[in-house]
Amino acid sequence: MTAEQFWADADRHLVRYGAPFTPEIIERAEGSFVYTAGGRKLLDFTSGQMSAILGHCHPAIVATVQRGIAGLDHLFSGMLSRPVVDLARRLAETLPEQLSKVLLLTTGAESNEAAIRMAKLVTGKHEIVAFARSWHGMTHAAAAATYSAGHQGYGPTPPGNFVLPTPDAYHPDFTTADGEFDWRKQLDFGFALIDAQSSGSLAACIVEPILSSGGIIEPPPGYFAALAGKCRERGMLLIVDEAQTGLCRTGAWYAFERDGIVPDILTLSKTLGAGLPLAAVVTSAEIEQRAHDRGFLFYTTHVSDPLVAAVGNTVLDVLQQDKMEVRAAENGEFLRAGLLSIQSRHPIVGDVRGRGLMQGVELTGDKERAGAAVTTRCLELGLHMNVVQLPGMGGTFRIAPPLTATREELGLGLEILDQALGEVA
Repeated sequence: MTAEQFWADADRHLVRYGAPFTPEIIERAEGSFVYTAGGRKLLDFTSGQMSAILGHCHPAIVATVQRGIAGLDHLFSGMLSRPVVDLARRLAETLPEQLSKVLLLTTGAESNEAAIRMAKLVTGKHEIVAFARSWHGMTHAAAAATYSAGHQGYGPTPPGNFVLPTPDAYHPDFTTADGEFDWRKQLDFGFALIDAQSSGSLAACIVEPILSSGGIIEPPPGYFAALAGKCRERGMLLIVDEAQTGLCRTGAWYAFERDGIVPDILTLSKTLGAGLPLAAVVTSAEIEQRAHDRGFLFYTTHVSDPLVAAVGNTVLDVLQQDKMEVRAAENGEFLRAGLLSIQSRHPIVGDVRGRGLMQGVELTGDKERAGAAVTTRCLELGLHMNVVQLPGMGGTFRIAPPLTATREELGLGLEILDQALGEVA
């Protein structure tokens, strides 16, 4: 099939579901690179969809999939296999003692859907709070708690969904006398509004430790501990969505560790399968028991599937053997230093933020136009970048290379970004 026929077929038969498709036909991927039908080699600075933390086609994952597909692929949802029980135990061993019960699913939206459903059941309440620039998924309850995009045109969402102001220190809406971001005042204000609207049925607050689609927004230290206190005061559960931040991405196994909190429910996805469809809901034995006693139901076709659970075990093997949290922290410092150096040379770069190998670069001026232009030029030069393209937020790059990326690969990405910024500016 010629390239012209490929794009004609794509135009004729594919439903468009978001941003425009990258104008390249991808033939294969390996490590930190994807390869096009035209023979081009593109450095992947997004780990696929922020998921392939071990790079593309990691040999250990390839071997696991080949073994699994030949021996134990998919089962009736009521059947259990060793990979499933092993992964549940091993995930619990990486977490605080309270988080000991695991439900294995497929996508981030599905895990958040299950977490919200569980929170409503065990609290007997129905109201859900989320950040104003959140992204938790495109299914029913997850979409209702997603505010960065996707609300207009689809009819009413379930009643009882409330917005909490996003704690964005670069664009502060509340400031102290010396001009610093006053997140405590913002948090108090947000919950005062929520309390005024609530019917007295606040069930849970769902948050990302670093808001990715919202523009790589990292709430200040202390924020999540204060948020957890607000939840406890109201009898709410705290759900932490670590789809992108979990499993060593930020230089720690879990991003919530920085703030000394333990979520009531933790959701994992993207990074857990390292690019394959695997997600998890993790909670305490007490919450799981209450949910079970009340008839918790989340029966899906691919719950507890053995093949992807085996992949999850392999992901944990590699992360632990290669001490990936240390590597992500060290390479994250290298990446951040390079981005700060770029910022010092390019006035178009307004802010650099993030943690570990999850960094954000926000542009100034006509951000949406500049962001699109820089992304296009990077692709021409051999670097795949992702810029937030949501209305009002365009112009923030989300940089999340694989944890396996080398210093040379990170340096190459920095060089291309530097050149693209210079040319576009």
